[in-house]
Amino acid sequence: MSAKTKIVVLHMKELIYTGVFAVLGILFVILLIMMFLPGGKKEDSASPTSEPDTAETASLYIPGIYTTELVLGNESIDVEVIVDKDSITSIRMVNLNDAVTTMYPLLQPTFDSICAQAIELQSLESISYTPDSKYTSLVLLEAIQNSLDKAKSKN
Repeated sequence: MSAKTKIVVLHMKELIYTGVFAVLGILFVILLIMMFLPGGKKEDSASPTSEPDTAETASLYIPGIYTTELVLGNESIDVEVIVDKDSITSIRMVNLNDAVTTMYPLLQPTFDSICAQAIELQSLESISYTPDSKYTSLVLLEAIQNSLDKAKSKN
């Protein structure tokens, strides 16, 4: 029997690189499997205290910040509505400059009144406004309603 001796030269640097890339590849495959496999905690849905899950599915809004652009003459402002899953948290005007407040003096007081009522009532249905600011109120209510429509939960 003839034995042919083969000499294999392995460089330590190449072994380290190969090991690191193999570990990264395995982690990447595990991450992909975790991300794309459907599932969840089936133990929680089987537990008798699954009422919070039904409360989450019955939420009014998708939490976040929703804006609607309101164009007044040549100027535009953004009406920003911040909601959590069940309530209106905050309503404010963004990018409001002095030119708009000068041209529309009823804008800010009317907006403040509407915001206070909307946050207190958690609805725009029974908002009251003065006859002097009827059209300003209607424009602002429409912008706020558009932002709330964006925030509505699809349930």
